[in-house]
Amino acid sequence: MEEKNRYRNTESMIVHGNPSFQAAKEAGLLDLSVRNTGRGTLELPDGREFINMCSCSYLGLDSHPDILEGAIQALRSEGTMDMAISRLRVRVAILDRLEEELSQRWRTKVIVTNSASAASAGLLPLIASGHLLPEGRKPVLVFDKSAHFSMNLIKPICADETEVLTCPHNDLDFLEDVCRKHARVAYVADGFYSMGGAAVVKDLLALQDRYGLFLYFDDSHSFSVYGESGEGFVRTLIPGDVSPRTIIIGSLGKGFGTAGGAVMLGAGHHTDLVGRFAGPLGWSQSLCIPAIGASLASARLHGTPELTKRQQALRANVRFFDERVPTRTRGEDFPIKIIDVGPESAAVERSRRLLERGFYSSAVFFPIVPKGRAGLRIMLRSNLSSSDLQRLCDAVREVSVPQV
Repeated sequence: MEEKNRYRNTESMIVHGNPSFQAAKEAGLLDLSVRNTGRGTLELPDGREFINMCSCSYLGLDSHPDILEGAIQALRSEGTMDMAISRLRVRVAILDRLEEELSQRWRTKVIVTNSASAASAGLLPLIASGHLLPEGRKPVLVFDKSAHFSMNLIKPICADETEVLTCPHNDLDFLEDVCRKHARVAYVADGFYSMGGAAVVKDLLALQDRYGLFLYFDDSHSFSVYGESGEGFVRTLIPGDVSPRTIIIGSLGKGFGTAGGAVMLGAGHHTDLVGRFAGPLGWSQSLCIPAIGASLASARLHGTPELTKRQQALRANVRFFDERVPTRTRGEDFPIKIIDVGPESAAVERSRRLLERGFYSSAVFFPIVPKGRAGLRIMLRSNLSSSDLQRLCDAVREVSVPQV
């Protein structure tokens, strides 16, 4: 009988994870329907307002007037919401302009996609089949254990093409051992992880030099936050051109402030193959016209001093929070802060009490984190005022004290 659940176990995920999701819903922490007040808060139907501390818009660009105007202008000039046809066949010229702008700023070939998840769904099977490797032959495909769900979801498809392994998080010894045993190895990881921590990029690049290791990074959480042009954490650590043995993808819907995803391809990659055979990258659900216009405006802003100012403001807010609230990601120059709690019920209760004080933070539990290691996830932003940040720190300390 064929072995089951080698790469995913939906039954286990639901059985062990759904009770916590249900508890969060009953505590009023899920399915919130809100109105944007336009003054930095969200309003619930009963009139209560809160500051969203789970927004991935780390630089606050999602409400930047130039970016909003870019979406409006594109919609007016093109006179349609979408092309509703595969970009492989027909695409609007402003999409070419956007890709050219990002390619110039990020110093490599950039393809814009509907989402980072769609990019992984299309690209990972082509890596597993060997078609995006310089040799054109199948590698052993190694996923970091902490790789994002959007990539892990594709494991069974990749396993239909080649051998798939799972590596302990950032375990270079494990990965080097695989490289010694196999002529071709590809490694799949985040750049910065959604629960804090980063890939050991310099060490991975050293393995690439030594063994020809192929590297695939989803750096969604660091786009715009790192780099003089917002090229992200991984790209800043790659001197010169991106290698044909490296692909970096990421979301434009987080720090970049708009929507969609982007793929950085090294020299020599078969862009025609990507367009024709990378599944969602060539389907008819392309990036809508307003999102392209907004992204063009954001790309232009990434060439101005305002980007640096917002990056500096974000880092100042990160330091402010770290000085007042202990977390396991304290001292990490990154806006995702994880407060370990332990039991799932305690994380839900602390999140509920924090919302009562005007701040929404997500209670994270299995399958987002290992069982018994639940916590609160707080995302800091550049456009948080010092007074709001101080109130947040005070509120976090208050809910950390057990109720009598």
